[in-house]
Amino acid sequence: MSTHKEVLGYLPDERPPVLELIFFALQQIVVMFPATVLVALITGFHVSTTIFASGLATLAFILITGRKIPLYYGSSFSYIAAIASIMSAEAFAGYTLNERISIAQFGIVMSGLVSIAAGFVVNKGGQKLIDKVLPPTVTGSIAIIIGLSLAKNALLNAAATPAGFESSTLAVNGAWIIALITLLSTILYSVYLKGKLSQFPILFGLATGYVAALIVGAVTKVPFVDFNTLNTAKVFSLPVFTLPKPNLAALIAIMPIALATIPESTAHIFQLDIYVKNLAKRKGSRKEYNIDQKLGLNLIGDGIGDIVSGFIGGPAGTNYGENISAMAITRNFSVDVLIAASVITMLISCFTPLINIVYSIPTAVIGGLSIYLFGVIGAQGIAIIMEKKVDMFSAKNLAVIAVILIVGLGGAFLQDNGMIPMFGVELPALATASIVGILLNLALSVGDKGTEEDEYKEKSVSI
Repeated sequence: MSTHKEVLGYLPDERPPVLELIFFALQQIVVMFPATVLVALITGFHVSTTIFASGLATLAFILITGRKIPLYYGSSFSYIAAIASIMSAEAFAGYTLNERISIAQFGIVMSGLVSIAAGFVVNKGGQKLIDKVLPPTVTGSIAIIIGLSLAKNALLNAAATPAGFESSTLAVNGAWIIALITLLSTILYSVYLKGKLSQFPILFGLATGYVAALIVGAVTKVPFVDFNTLNTAKVFSLPVFTLPKPNLAALIAIMPIALATIPESTAHIFQLDIYVKNLAKRKGSRKEYNIDQKLGLNLIGDGIGDIVSGFIGGPAGTNYGENISAMAITRNFSVDVLIAASVITMLISCFTPLINIVYSIPTAVIGGLSIYLFGVIGAQGIAIIMEKKVDMFSAKNLAVIAVILIVGLGGAFLQDNGMIPMFGVELPALATASIVGILLNLALSVGDKGTEEDEYKEKSVSI
């Protein structure tokens, strides 16, 4: 008699039943929505267009990568400063909003070409080039700062009150109660739910937080859930689509940022690879997914996503760590789920009531979820370093990791805009940490005949 216990979860090429697929898709939308919308609000881009673009770009990514890489494309924070500089430039002060967006779009589309070119370079150079330029000391550390640099956003969201109640102690306390209920319930659901229900902790946590917000609102008379947003005469409304307008300033400001997102994208690929391989092993699958060997393909898909998003009026983006966290927590890496999430996202952007329903989710609820999700992103960075057996007693490795962590985290919290003032200019913290880490690692690797990553691979082959 077999005592083998069924392992729940879906690998990239597996498809959940229809009802499960829809719920999994909704979870993916929930985790990507706040950051994607926030980028639109900060940069001045149209929110509905940004949402639509994220769904369309994800579909393009999945198509270009041959359904082999389960990643969701969302608006990137790395580009915010560059895009905002164009949107607020004095030279374009007399332009309409759509005209300024069109100018920024040109830089976004061109940044996609940079990612595509990088993808072809990686494909030509192979795994050896990746290991040399982007070893786990770099990618793992970057993943850690991606998660931890968002800690402030998570806590600010957790303490967020409705407009007009910012100075109310009762409202702030109420927000914390809602956020903590959301956080603790999501953790309890992820740890203690069994069977199929164990794969929906984020959705259940969101629902629990929403109910808590209704109750706390009723008791305190603070409108944490605003149903007035649902009052709209228009049910169906297409997003505002604009076309790129060639501009040299946008090219110079935005295009180079693509280079800084490559380490972030690499970290995401390595994170995903670890979790997919772990699930495949637990399920007894003999299929080799080897997502870590598809970095070049991922960069090409990322570039195509930027071109698609930028061409219709959406911000530049990248694959989302939040969505990888959701997949890791729910053990669901099905590409079909991401396709469904993309389609639903595009529908939401066209139906005003659906957008407003999502907007009615209290910020404190999103904050509670974010504390968990952003922390998981950071933990995945630690998983990369552990999985690749990085020698933490190596002076070189310690130097690279230390510099990336301090520059990335210190820069993220140095100023409210996440920029590092240096030599008369302001540099984005994450991008600066990534580039400095890569250059430092290359400089300290001069004369190396081999690396611990090579040794790791040799050991893996012999096992």
